[in-house]
Amino acid sequence: MNGNMFSLEGKIALVTGASYGIGFAIASAMNAAGATIVFNDISQDKVDMGLKAYADKGIKAHGYVCDVTKEDQVQAMVKKIEEEVGVIDILVNNAGIIKRIPMVEMTAEQFRQVVDVDLNAPFIVSKAVIPSMIKKGHGKIINICSMMSELGRETVSAYAAAKGGLKMLTKNIASEYGEYNIQCNGIGPGYIATPQTAPLREKQPDGSMHPFDSFIRAKTPAGRWGEAEDLGGPAVFLASDASNFVNGHILYVDGGILAYIGKQPS
Repeated sequence: MNGNMFSLEGKIALVTGASYGIGFAIASAMNAAGATIVFNDISQDKVDMGLKAYADKGIKAHGYVCDVTKEDQVQAMVKKIEEEVGVIDILVNNAGIIKRIPMVEMTAEQFRQVVDVDLNAPFIVSKAVIPSMIKKGHGKIINICSMMSELGRETVSAYAAAKGGLKMLTKNIASEYGEYNIQCNGIGPGYIATPQTAPLREKQPDGSMHPFDSFIRAKTPAGRWGEAEDLGGPAVFLASDASNFVNGHILYVDGGILAYIGKQPS
């Protein structure tokens, strides 16, 4: 084991959909621990935006255009990464979408689209990297699950179904490939302050907090939203030798929400 068991020196990490947000924060933390970063996004514009963001932080990342729901594109990307950068040691299945639509108003097509990105894609990308991990004798796969792997909420039927499925895919990859020294674990972020959640944190015209903001703070023992950087340490742990006997586990990084029944109304 490396003298520093949290070191990712010499490792190549593929983080899907990591041009910005949670994926970008995780990739940045892995780079700080020594990993070479590879990421994809769905369009060249987004990849270019990501490459600039990494460069601005002094990180030399490798970006690829790839739709992770398309098996042929993913297989081609992984082959190209192996030729141009090297064999992937760490995979973070981060790419995801959410559609907030009441279930009876949601079309089957919309439901399928969420499941395709949030569940089928992690299957497709994991399947593409596992053979080389087996050959190499080690590998780390981290699936970005969600508290919706455990909890339901209004308007997120497709997302919760997909993330619950991703939790079980995580356990199954661990079960099937643990004997090859491959560890597959999940991270379940709580409510994270990202550009997507910014509207939920804006002050109201009368100066009060957005009702959802107050709701989340009240439900969280930490009393705050998470920052994307809060996910960096857990991700580095699950990518490093420090977690070599941790397999099939979902690490919830939620400020304590899942442990807490909530405040009594005053």
